[in-house]
Amino acid sequence: MSRASADAALDEAHRAFFGRLVGWVFRMTGDLQLAEDAVAAAFLAAVSAWRDRGVPSSPEAWLRVAARNNARTALTRATRTIVVDPEEFTDLEAAEATPEPQVDDRLTLLLVCAHPAIDARLHAPLMLQAVLGLDAARIASVYLVPPSTMGQRLSRAKAKIRDAGIRYHHPDPEDLPRRLNAVLQAVYAAYGAGDAVWATGDERDDALRGEAIRLAEVLAEAIPGEPEVWGLLALLLHTESRRPARLVAGVFIPLEDQDIALWSTPLRRRADECLRRASAAGRPGRFQLEAAISAIHSSRADEVPVDIDAILTLYRGLLHSAPSLGATIGAAGAMLRAGLVAEAGELLGGLPEVAVRQHQPYWVCRADLAIRRGDQDDRNRCLDIAIGLTADPAVRAHLVTRRLAALGTRERARDVTRGGRRRRG
Repeated sequence: MSRASADAALDEAHRAFFGRLVGWVFRMTGDLQLAEDAVAAAFLAAVSAWRDRGVPSSPEAWLRVAARNNARTALTRATRTIVVDPEEFTDLEAAEATPEPQVDDRLTLLLVCAHPAIDARLHAPLMLQAVLGLDAARIASVYLVPPSTMGQRLSRAKAKIRDAGIRYHHPDPEDLPRRLNAVLQAVYAAYGAGDAVWATGDERDDALRGEAIRLAEVLAEAIPGEPEVWGLLALLLHTESRRPARLVAGVFIPLEDQDIALWSTPLRRRADECLRRASAAGRPGRFQLEAAISAIHSSRADEVPVDIDAILTLYRGLLHSAPSLGATIGAAGAMLRAGLVAEAGELLGGLPEVAVRQHQPYWVCRADLAIRRGDQDDRNRCLDIAIGLTADPAVRAHLVTRRLAALGTRERARDVTRGGRRRRG
């Protein structure tokens, strides 16, 4: 076999098996760092072994034997240093005779990484490293911290998992949705970390969104009977399908003004199928409702008018079952679009000041509310606050343009008024 073929097989094996192998070793040892090191060493051993002797008929089984041997070696050494010896791991008959795991151990990792004893801010980074094999430097670049800082944080979290004896126990069916929610939130956060408007074309952020979608796909494979998993995957795919139209020639384009020809039809079709699978269970949840709202917006690509009444119904369901700041602002925006100005104002007015003071979307929505009320001064004030809170340069330029347009409208109105006065004079 050629070197290129072996390397391609290694890449595919890493994508398909890394998280499952780490979860399997962790389940045996309770040490996440040791598990990652053992699996990484197994892949390193495979580089030379597969290039020299060919790819085994069961790559995953070969890698499991290698990772198991590495873990055993590490556990007998006080330093826990992994020593790679390719010759030790080339017994293909033994590897292929090793039985396949009876459970998908990626679920092991996802639930452990989102354990309540771990800082919630590290849930997503831990998943990206343990399940997908991303290194600390790459994760750090996404979260805008030095690689050494991210490495230290991840190491401390893994040490806590080991020292606290946090192990995988499959939750009872009635407890799974609650436990699963933290995992879904972390995967959604991982996607959001690479979803800044200005990141279009940035390979690191494009890759991160792809990895987050992969995490959602891993969940769907591991627990296909959970509708919220399919709801999250549908939401991410719908969002990703419209991304090419958000920034055109450096200009931010709001959803309602986007060119539907730029939306990805294959991603939309996949998203709709995921949402159908979620809906079939008859247990709607937060991500299913958000995905359904997103799907209605995407229906414009199929020449179906946006059903604002259906969107309002979904938002009301979301506010009832999973109230949040984002859901409240989204619902208020939908109400304004439907002409329910008083109801939107009441909804926004009920938000605590401390929660919205630094929240840019709130002030954008407040500006839209002021327009509907005919209060130009309040509109401009809210836009000024929103502009000051906007870090995204494309969105900031869009808001500045809106602000200047408002000033232009006012100046034109003054000119007309002055002209009329001069004529009357």
